[in-house]
Amino acid sequence: MRRIYADHNATTPLDPAVLDAMLPYLREHFGNASSVHVFGREARAAVDDARVRVAKLLGAQEGEIVFTGSGTEADNMAIFGVARALRKKGRHIVTSSIEHHAVLHACQYLEKIGECEVTYLPVSRDCVVDPEDLRKAIRNDTVLVSVMSANNETGTIQPVKELAAVCRERGVAFHTDAVQSCGKVAVRVGDWGVDLLSIAAHKFYGPKGVGALYVRRGTKVDPLLFGGSHENDRRAGTENVAAIVGLAKAAELATAKMDEEQRRLFGLTENLGEETAKRIAGVHRNGHAKLRIGNTINFSFEGCEEEGLLLGLDLEGVAVSSGSACAVGSLEPSHVLKAMGLSHELSRAAVRFSFGKSSGAGDVEEIVEAVARVVSRLREFARA
Repeated sequence: MRRIYADHNATTPLDPAVLDAMLPYLREHFGNASSVHVFGREARAAVDDARVRVAKLLGAQEGEIVFTGSGTEADNMAIFGVARALRKKGRHIVTSSIEHHAVLHACQYLEKIGECEVTYLPVSRDCVVDPEDLRKAIRNDTVLVSVMSANNETGTIQPVKELAAVCRERGVAFHTDAVQSCGKVAVRVGDWGVDLLSIAAHKFYGPKGVGALYVRRGTKVDPLLFGGSHENDRRAGTENVAAIVGLAKAAELATAKMDEEQRRLFGLTENLGEETAKRIAGVHRNGHAKLRIGNTINFSFEGCEEEGLLLGLDLEGVAVSSGSACAVGSLEPSHVLKAMGLSHELSRAAVRFSFGKSSGAGDVEEIVEAVARVVSRLREFARA
């Protein structure tokens, strides 16, 4: 059976050129980047070079890049770091109801322990945050706003530039989780006007276990980790040199042909949407049809449940994710789809297809056939 991978938003395969760039720092150049001898200086040079390259890609200064162990850590550093650094100024945070759990759970924890109050912005049926809602939500004691740049479930692109402008007017720090955007759309911190921005290498054909947080110069952020002066006293812990080198290389490769590749992927996902609607009745498309990252499309199928859809498609050789970020078997529907106003039934019947470099027109045809078979079986079983 030929297997089709349509879950690139979950993770991507490591680019061979990225592995080649990493291998020397897993073998002969194994030094600790904090050591003063030649082995350490070789490692330090590699980290410094990677920082310069990542900063250039983001339109940042090299001193504004903090390497982390993941996108989740970068998000947590932004949320906890700013909230705690500015606690004397205020204890109010604004975020959206569709954020990744790396942001949502961090905010909810701060609420639980009484450190902060949090306002959760609503979204439209198309999964878009309205800048006017943000304007109304900001208070005199607001210290941070965090809204993602592209939603991981629907692919919908948020008006980050407009949201950041609202924050600048009020003197409030603005963070965006750009984990799903980096390598798919142009991410330029100056153009967007953001103060903090998170990325993760494994979303754009880099290694797992490494991310980065952009921190605009002058933005106050308390560290999460203690134990050393690494990353200019902002993130203690011996740097994962090979992974950092891989992140920089992957980011360069992903952005080199980004526009052309996203046009190709947008065409594939549009074709998937059209053919699925023709072939299967009771299909609902979730998220904005045009304002989305090109590789991502999300559907709900009437009369089905996500567990059956995921397992059925896996047996057909198609790897996808559900619209829900919850574990398989949970009775809780996707918080993103619920925030968009979908019914419980449709929120529990969603599938996300996310394409990548290996995806082609032949995949679309096979996916449509597989989905049609699975949906037909599930609906027959539900009627029995």
